[in-house]
Amino acid sequence: MNSLFINHKSPSEITINCFGEVLWDCFANEKRLGGAPLNVCLRLNSLGIQAKMLSAVGNDALGEELLDDIKTRNIDTDFITVNCHKKTSTVEVTLDSNGSATYEIVADTAWDNIALTPALIEQVKSSDIFVFGSLVGREKVSLNTLKQLIEVAQFKVFDVNLRKPHYDLETLIQLMQSADFIKLNDDELYEIAHAMGSKFNSLEQNLEFIADKTNTPYMCVTKGSHGALLKINDQNYYNSGYLIKVVDTVGAGDSFLGSLIYQLCNTTNAQYAVNFACAVGAMVAQNHGATPELPINAIEQFMNPI
Repeated sequence: MNSLFINHKSPSEITINCFGEVLWDCFANEKRLGGAPLNVCLRLNSLGIQAKMLSAVGNDALGEELLDDIKTRNIDTDFITVNCHKKTSTVEVTLDSNGSATYEIVADTAWDNIALTPALIEQVKSSDIFVFGSLVGREKVSLNTLKQLIEVAQFKVFDVNLRKPHYDLETLIQLMQSADFIKLNDDELYEIAHAMGSKFNSLEQNLEFIADKTNTPYMCVTKGSHGALLKINDQNYYNSGYLIKVVDTVGAGDSFLGSLIYQLCNTTNAQYAVNFACAVGAMVAQNHGATPELPINAIEQFMNPI
């Protein structure tokens, strides 16, 4: 089996770990299962790749409900620990008239305090791909655990999710330098590149700047309704987006990443991979919720309507 990420396995044989936040996204009238790495994990599993979630919840009713909800989606919870001293995470989500979301994230929650264990180390060491985000690096306990897991991971995917004030440039740069693949959006790209000293104005030049500074072979920047740019070494692949009516953007970038990882494990056609991922991100944005059910045949029909 040949692919751009894993050359010796079929997608059904690949194992992936997603490390970071699991939480409740709280809207005006409801709460929904959330957290960027969990959304990535859910999308990967829905597409047929075995992905596990590495995180923590509190010893409380919200934590118990969260674990039950994850189990109903056929996700293994063996590596989601219960922390008796910290609460299960909640996030207040506000949608504007265009469906774009802003987030108010409670500090010092269970997933901020994911303890390093021999079982976690062995789980990451024995798997193919390790996915992590920037938000889990805001507190020392989880950041230390993350750094130790990165040391043993085979292939590292860094999903940049900048949520002010929950990040600092030094930590971001360290995590980018440790990654084999970095995904971020255009606003994050410009902010980080300029903070690192870039004088460039174009998206491509700033993407190249970060790739050079961090020595990262795989880079991807999403551009909202205007699609995405995937960079693999010196080759760029573009998708210009899909015309949709946005309902809410929560989780669209996460499903984009999960779908892109799936395709990069499944094909050597990088252009098709970014087209597929953009289609999934668009389909999520035109639905309520971060992880709507999207069968592969429905995705393909969306990409190529008859």
